[in-house]
Amino acid sequence: MNRRTLLSGFIAILFLVTACVRSPASFKATDITGATFARDFALTDHSGQPRSLADFKGKVVVVFFGYVQCPDVCPTTLSTLREVREKLGADGDKLQVVFITIDPERDTGEVMSLYVPAFHPSFIGLRGDAATTEKVAKEFRILFLKNPGKSPTSYTVDHSAGVFIFDTQGKIRLYASQNMTVDSYVHDIQALLGK
Repeated sequence: MNRRTLLSGFIAILFLVTACVRSPASFKATDITGATFARDFALTDHSGQPRSLADFKGKVVVVFFGYVQCPDVCPTTLSTLREVREKLGADGDKLQVVFITIDPERDTGEVMSLYVPAFHPSFIGLRGDAATTEKVAKEFRILFLKNPGKSPTSYTVDHSAGVFIFDTQGKIRLYASQNMTVDSYVHDIQALLGK
């Protein structure tokens, strides 16, 4: 073999190897891969079943904290996530939206079972008692504060409004702000699915 043939062969192999190596995904949300928070939860779903991240392995999991009587951010975010699921088409089945209440006093299992699936039947609402809610909120670095209303049950709750996105192995990967667009969510979820 002459030198030119060897060089051509080497270039062809180099091309094939570099073509097979994927460059890191470029996300629209903030990449928090490797974060030492938002690692898991142990809560009860709106049908009374205990749940943790391991239950959703194989799916991209989107976790959002809020409460049923929230007047704006919570229903807007859940509506956005419904649009995301629809826009993903067949890949929508590989997405699990999880809504965690920070108002367990009013958001009973029955209330959650009516509210959360109303946005999409696949969406799951999770709750715990007050101590468990505090523990999970701390793990996810979620802040919330009850503001008194005119009656003991008419209070509002100020809370962090970001969205946590986990890959199909249950590892935290992304943090999305409340104004993330449908297309940006779709882009990032498809990237996590390897599309």
